[in-house]
Amino acid sequence: MANFYAPIDDTKYLIDEFLDTSELSDVSMFSEMTPDLTDAIFEEAGKITESLLFPLNRSGDEQGCTLKNGNVTTPDGFKEAYKKMTRSGWGNLTCSTEYGGQGLPHYIANSVDEMIISSNISFSIYMGLTIGAYNAVEKFGTEELKKKFLPNMVSGKWSGTMCLTEPHCGTDLGLIRSKAIPQDDGSYNISGSKIFISAGEHDLTENILHLVLARTPNSPKGIKGISLFLVPKIKVNDGGGLGELNNVVCSAIEYKMGIKASSTCAMEFEGSNGFLVGELNKGMKAMFIMMNSARIHVGIQGLALAHVSYCGAVDYAKDRIQGRALTGAKQPEKVADALIVHPDIRRMLMTMKAYTEGARALSTWLSFKLDISHHSTDPTKRQQADKLVSLLTPVFKSFLTDMGETVTSLGMQIYGGHGYIRENGMEQYLRDARICQIYEGANGVQALDLVGRKLPAHMGESLRYFFHPLSKFLTQHSDDDSLDPYIQPLSKAFSRLQNATLFIAKKGLSNPDEVGAAASDYLKLFGFVAIGYMWAQMAEQIINNKGNMPDTFYDAKLKTGRFYMQRLLPQTESLLSSLMSGSDNIMDLAESQF
Repeated sequence: MANFYAPIDDTKYLIDEFLDTSELSDVSMFSEMTPDLTDAIFEEAGKITESLLFPLNRSGDEQGCTLKNGNVTTPDGFKEAYKKMTRSGWGNLTCSTEYGGQGLPHYIANSVDEMIISSNISFSIYMGLTIGAYNAVEKFGTEELKKKFLPNMVSGKWSGTMCLTEPHCGTDLGLIRSKAIPQDDGSYNISGSKIFISAGEHDLTENILHLVLARTPNSPKGIKGISLFLVPKIKVNDGGGLGELNNVVCSAIEYKMGIKASSTCAMEFEGSNGFLVGELNKGMKAMFIMMNSARIHVGIQGLALAHVSYCGAVDYAKDRIQGRALTGAKQPEKVADALIVHPDIRRMLMTMKAYTEGARALSTWLSFKLDISHHSTDPTKRQQADKLVSLLTPVFKSFLTDMGETVTSLGMQIYGGHGYIRENGMEQYLRDARICQIYEGANGVQALDLVGRKLPAHMGESLRYFFHPLSKFLTQHSDDDSLDPYIQPLSKAFSRLQNATLFIAKKGLSNPDEVGAAASDYLKLFGFVAIGYMWAQMAEQIINNKGNMPDTFYDAKLKTGRFYMQRLLPQTESLLSSLMSGSDNIMDLAESQF
């Protein structure tokens, strides 16, 4: 049976030693984040995720959700676990203290989120969607809406969703048909069908607040005519108490490949009373607050599933005896050696470890950049950090979820036939990981967003905030022999990324198909370089300024980083070759020839 161990030591290292938080030391929220406090947070998060949530992971997958008379029942134990998690404040870490939240930085909260997701991704979705809805209402809602809805969302008493997709439209939200009819009291009657709504109906909270995209009469066609509305499952009266049902109906739940304990619903809005969030016809601006937050969250899902799969794979490789080491028996007292002696098992474990720990470093680093974009007292630094986060969000979402599928597949492979058997728990991680590449904007769409919107925006300005610091880092350490195993491979990979960027910029002026054909390979190349940058920075920090972790910890870091540079980062060469081969080999085949 696979096990889960919260990555407490690695998280402490990243927060206490790797991350330089001095840039926000003049902000009280960050000056209070001492190692004693953050270490205690991670220790407690590790305990509750290992003891409360992980034991419900497999049983929740086996039982799934059930729908009866429009009501969804979650698996056994979920309701009690939800109460414990929300009452302890684990569901509102970044929410404002004004509404009862913890007011913690993203780099702390996202590290905790990884542990929650690793232990039980289906459970985590119920809390995660509420935070996304909170963010949209907190930023764009009226003061009246905030006071009426946010305190109960923050406490976990009420939950939230995002309702975008309709049966006839997914990525192309300009095709939305849901209607919003204005009423005399300033509210709207919402009618329409939405599908694939995570946590759209469940029994964990007494009310569910849906953020719904819809069109008002005579609104502009396409994406410019969409508005965002808050539609509660149960009406809320002026005093904040619950009133009558609001004609919000769950008509079906999906029976899925994975995340089976998360209710994925088809929702019908039948003249439901709703409230405008943000400006009329500018719903996408407000919804993107949720979507960008969700995309970072989904990237963390890829990382989290990779980690829990690695936990199970390491245990099995150390315990399962099978064959003898190629160089002679390592455990002569036994009839065979443990799997971990075999080079190919080591190759898979090292790949899992290098991807996972590199991705965790990127997650921590990017989360802090998000904090800078929100809290820096310097407007220029806020703006630059915002552009960097915007640039890297599609890379983070796509690369980490692709990595999640790769790593969970390797974890299952290490178990051999036993990995394919449900009772051992490893195949669930692969099934759960697969959705992460699809929802919140499929990875191919993320690649198009990167090359079609993020790169050309403001004449490529956003690239400066990643390329320039990386180039400076490589120049500063080019003559450091101790860092040569990390600097030289990264320098070559970065050069390939620069060449690919120039190729896309030139081709985009003459043939958009060239850019579309190169997009996915370009995003992967970018992701490899971004994680390589994290590994090089960790190596530099360890070699030149070692902290308080055990020497064995640092030794493992350096060796794992070297594996990434020598075994995984060279994939950037083939990606560059592939994307520069052009679009003809993709587009030449006639439609009738498929």
